[in-house]
Amino acid sequence: MAFGNSAQQGSNAPLAEINMIPLIDVMLVLLVIFIVTAPLLTHSVKIDLPKASSNPNVTKPENIQLAIKADKAQSQLFWNGEPISAVELPQRFAATANRSPQPAVHIRADRMVQYEHVAKVMAAAAKTGHTRIGFVTEPEER
Repeated sequence: MAFGNSAQQGSNAPLAEINMIPLIDVMLVLLVIFIVTAPLLTHSVKIDLPKASSNPNVTKPENIQLAIKADKAQSQLFWNGEPISAVELPQRFAATANRSPQPAVHIRADRMVQYEHVAKVMAAAAKTGHTRIGFVTEPEER
């Protein structure tokens, strides 16, 4: 098959095009080979495993409900509903930090509580080793 321009009939310059048909044929053959051999490459050994049924031991860690109520001069602290002073707080955190599983600290802060009081409570919990500290909020009404 001759390609060329009718104006250049006298020149014998070689045509520099890549023939793609053999390349496509080789790629299709390789694709078919991989499709056929891929399922054979999965090595599995059939064994008869014993069957056992058990219930997982789920131990729910207790939560520490720490409420901070806004007051005029300072904030009031409540440990699981029991009023405590700010001096007692690090001692209580130290007593509960070594339990297994470690209880989560849920902080419920009043809207009007200054962030400084909340930060002090979080710092006291972190210093004693509590790693699970969360905030409890109320959802907005629609």
